[in-house]
Amino acid sequence: MAGAIHGVAVDAGSGLAAGIAEARGAHAQDDDLLTFKRAVVETLGPGASTVLVDAACGRDLLGNFPVGCAPMLAFEADVYHISHEDRITVLPDNLTVEDYPALGVKDLKFFIYFAPDDEPALNARKQDLVAEIGARCRAAGVRYLMEPLVYHPTLQPGTAEYAAAKPDLVRRATEVFAQPRFAVDVLKVEVPVDLNFVEGFGQPEMTRSDALEAFRAAAAPAEGLGVVYLSAGVPFEAFEASLRMAREAGVAFDGFMCGRAIWSDAVAVFGAEGEAGLRTWLADVGCARLARLVTAVD
Repeated sequence: MAGAIHGVAVDAGSGLAAGIAEARGAHAQDDDLLTFKRAVVETLGPGASTVLVDAACGRDLLGNFPVGCAPMLAFEADVYHISHEDRITVLPDNLTVEDYPALGVKDLKFFIYFAPDDEPALNARKQDLVAEIGARCRAAGVRYLMEPLVYHPTLQPGTAEYAAAKPDLVRRATEVFAQPRFAVDVLKVEVPVDLNFVEGFGQPEMTRSDALEAFRAAAAPAEGLGVVYLSAGVPFEAFEASLRMAREAGVAFDGFMCGRAIWSDAVAVFGAEGEAGLRTWLADVGCARLARLVTAVD
């Protein structure tokens, strides 16, 4: 995977499985999650440079990748579903970093929740884990895409207070994990602003000019590394607008990894119309959304 990254992420685990089961109702099957992900890989893959799949289903999907679309495999037991108070990512028990070359997978993605203002001892443990995986990737010849998901110990996402703090949280997390000791090749970072609180998009707590500066400041510490933006479950139009703002701000980034913003609406379609309806929706709306994101960054 070289050059621009136009990525589709379908690494969601138990949360997506539960949503599909609810949508399918009496028609639910044990392999519905795999069926959904296979449809995403086969239908959206031709328009993407890479598709990110999870450790649980990933091996079973590697044979479904279209030519020209590089597989990326997440190194997590169950993405984003962390029950522990320390929010340390649980590693898969069916996969090691050293397995990647034999599987023909050159790209590993790993995420960790990170609050710059958390207790130093907890953050040290998280940083040690990120560095350990980076060292193993470097030794195995695997490209390391690392995703720090920021949070604040007391402020809640979706509030004006968190929106005001988010640019600095993203900047500080980027500053930490851009350090050479983590051996990160590509940082998968959050959009540093919440458009719901930006002038012209929502409640004008932040001017458009300040939002553009937030993009520049948050990305500056990553100079010399690859940078891609993640969609973090925001509506499609908001993510598209965010990518355009990053370009307007003059940020040098490599592209995007987009999951739910592209395909979340397809869950209900799968429930109502089955696999055939799912694939039709992905080929129509899903591919059109992906193409729009490519246009936004190129």
